[in-house]
Amino acid sequence: MYELTILCLANSRKPPSGRCIAGKLFANERATEWIRPVSARPSHEVSEEERRYETGGKARLLDIIEIPLVQACPIGHQVENHTLDDQYYWEKEGTATWQQVLAAEDAYEASFWRKAQNTYHGFNDKVSAAETGQIGKSLKLVVVPNLSLLVRSESGFENNAARRRVRAQFAVRDQHYLLSVTDPEIEEEYLQKGDGTYEFGQSAVCVSLAEVWNGYAFRVVASIITPDRCGAAQ
Repeated sequence: MYELTILCLANSRKPPSGRCIAGKLFANERATEWIRPVSARPSHEVSEEERRYETGGKARLLDIIEIPLVQACPIGHQVENHTLDDQYYWEKEGTATWQQVLAAEDAYEASFWRKAQNTYHGFNDKVSAAETGQIGKSLKLVVVPNLSLLVRSESGFENNAARRRVRAQFAVRDQHYLLSVTDPEIEEEYLQKGDGTYEFGQSAVCVSLAEVWNGYAFRVVASIITPDRCGAAQ
């Protein structure tokens, strides 16, 4: 067992009933490489119990967390994965500031942001399994000057019932993206509003490339971080 401290930059929903948590190694006030703690279960999600602190609270976005881990376990393009040790509690060491989030932004890599295929309701959000090998990683934090949230009803996959969903629309170096939002707090807040488009100012966006399913990996927005959200977390 070994312990790593991360600045949590993603705490998104992950089927069947858990979370995908990811962040950057954090030491001496610097955020460096990505780490994604995963369970040993085939679906790899982190359960509600596994992200609980000994004090009773649960790990949240922007927490600075010491996490007990067993071993690195890269899965295809998800090279950031480490299997968590579920025999020990996680420990909260602090909360990130907006300046720390800005400092954690990744350098631009054309291979990650490459043009991809489109789903029926998204844009640039569907990457073939073959292409994931060329991308070689699954997490990026990018700061965008403007972001829009689209709330609307979308038809279901393979004739499943339509459901209201939240998508994020933004651009990175003139390449446009319309991605499903899996940040549960953002989803909850904006699904309570009416259908429409909601404008954000400067935002830090964590984009995750999910595990391959049916021959494709899907780009999703795992978190949307704003100065106000950082302030509320303090």
